[in-house]
This record gives sequence, structure tokens and C-alpha cells, in this order.
Amino acid sequence: MKFLVGYNGSTAAKSALTLARDFAKVFGAKVFVLVSMEGGSSEKIEEINKARADLEFAKEFLDQENVECEAREMVRGVSPAEDLVQFATDKNIDQIFVGIEKKTRTRKILLGSTAQYVILKAPCPVISVK
Repeated sequence: MKFLVGYNGSTAAKSALTLARDFAKVFGAKVFVLVSMEGGSSEKIEEINKARADLEFAKEFLDQENVECEAREMVRGVSPAEDLVQFATDKNIDQIFVGIEKKTRTRKILLGSTAQYVILKAPCPVISVK
């Protein structure tokens, strides 16, 4: 089995990572951890460094429990939600884990919802974690 975690270092993302780790131990699954950035001139070096540090944390977190994992930083010029769905499709992922955070209506309209997009468009089941 193959699991995918959309990871951004937030509390909700850490909860999703923890649940994916627990499921992976039970099912003997490999966990892919994906950090997605749109790229281009809008990316700041601090954001890139944070993304890399988040990936390193996730890899170590899974390695501590002997869970097979692969951590990837994606920069393909698409939204994180589109990246997650495309990656899941390309790699035949069996289950996606995403953290959800409460947003105001205005924030959701302006920024959209990564989790909502993934839930609606994913080629496999999605578990959302608060």
C-alpha cells in the first residue's frame, strides 16, 4: 500500500502525518510526504528553507517508527492541492491524509481550500484530520 501526506508543518499537518504513520504501521504501507510550492519569483528563501526543514522533520518522524517513507518537495507551478491530486494519480496512491484548518469565509474565498479540492478531486480515499 502507498499513502500520501500533504505536509506544510502546521499542527493539522502533523496530526495527518501521525495518523498516516499509525495506519502505515498497521498496513505495512509506504508513506510519501509531499510539500508543494508553486515556485517562481514569489517564493522567498525563508519559505523554501522552511519547506525543507518540514520535510526533514517528517522523514525523521516516520523513520523513528521504522515506517518506509519518501519525502518530496514539489515545485511545478500549480497549487498544492493540484500537486497532491496529480501525485496521487501518477503514483497510484491508495490513501491520502490531509490536515484541515478552520478558515473564515473570506479567507476561503480568497485562498481556496487545499483539503476541499483534494477531497473532491482525489483518485483515492482521503482522510482529513483537524
